[in-house]
Amino acid sequence: MSIKILSPFGPKMAKLVLPKPLVTKINAEVDKIISSKSLSAKYNYSKKLAGEVQQEIELPHTFVAKYLKKFFDNKLKLFVKQTTGKTSKKIKLKNFWVVRQFAHDYNPIHFHDGDISGVGYLKIPKNFNKGKKKYKTNGSIDFINGSRMFLNQSIFNHQPKIGDLLFFPNYLMHTAYPFLVEGERRSFSFNAEIEKSISNVFHE
Repeated sequence: MSIKILSPFGPKMAKLVLPKPLVTKINAEVDKIISSKSLSAKYNYSKKLAGEVQQEIELPHTFVAKYLKKFFDNKLKLFVKQTTGKTSKKIKLKNFWVVRQFAHDYNPIHFHDGDISGVGYLKIPKNFNKGKKKYKTNGSIDFINGSRMFLNQSIFNHQPKIGDLLFFPNYLMHTAYPFLVEGERRSFSFNAEIEKSISNVFHE
């Protein structure tokens, strides 16, 4: 089964759907962690990230290996194949974390490490993008590449829905905007590595 490749500017992206059972499974794991002071401290990931948000949690490696690795291995290999024409035989999920964002929290413009990164959405507040302007950017994510020019928008805005999953190259700058309503905007992010023979395009 193919995935939809997005190319709003130079770098290729992919938009997928995270199966509902995985959304439920990840949310349950996060709820278990945040209900425990000791687990919240153990998996606190905030010091390693740029977000000005309430809480960032690294998912346990055992959980990722048991419930997520197979799905993401398959989809990432498909993404590499459809964008490069090459077959990746080894996917390494370097890290996998959850971002709990509430009213007025935000994630500044940043990029990731690894080769391929991703973001998925687990909870979205009702009317989260409500604002004063017609452009409903509140609570959304912008991907930024280059400068605004003729036939080049330079910004790709995504209005997240529960189950949305996006893949993108690690160097692609992006930012998550604050919102004003009550409720939690819960997302996850990850970084993955593939073979350098594929990702290192300067030594083909």
